[in-house]
Amino acid sequence: MKLVILDRDGVINQDSNQFIKNPDEWVPIAGSLEAIALLNQHGFHVAIATNQSGVSRGLFDMGTLNAIHNKMHRELAALGGRIDAIFFCPHAADDHCHCRKPDIGMIEEIGKRFSVDLKGVPAVGDALRDLQAFANAGCQPILVKTGKGQETLSKGNLPANTLVFADLAEAVQSIIEASA
Repeated sequence: MKLVILDRDGVINQDSNQFIKNPDEWVPIAGSLEAIALLNQHGFHVAIATNQSGVSRGLFDMGTLNAIHNKMHRELAALGGRIDAIFFCPHAADDHCHCRKPDIGMIEEIGKRFSVDLKGVPAVGDALRDLQAFANAGCQPILVKTGKGQETLSKGNLPANTLVFADLAEAVQSIIEASA
């Protein structure tokens, strides 16, 4: 099975330091939904791994998070694409859970759900914590310069073998070429 793991905010949709708190604030990055549809057309399953501490902070509830994800599913389906699973961590950093990136719990759960060895699975993020979680779980970490990506790149200390692309569309082209 071919699998790609994506972070959400800053990779698929525009990010906000004030959190994405409702469906109206969820705005796709140009070309990102088309890129996911292209992955699907090339036989890839797509899973999302996203920290959503806004839930534990009381900024939005599970119903609102589901409404945000429903909007994403609808807009993607209109382009012929799909996301096979969304994994999220609702905890704040000081909860010290095992699922919040940079920890690998959420990534390991994706591997179990899809019965996939995570070694080399392409995993795309825009923050250092994404890349650390992906690398520590054995995935191929990929940084996009959208969202927090440019800042992440400028700070350095990326995990070894991190690939860097302008955006998800460019990363997906490389993933598809590498799988051919």
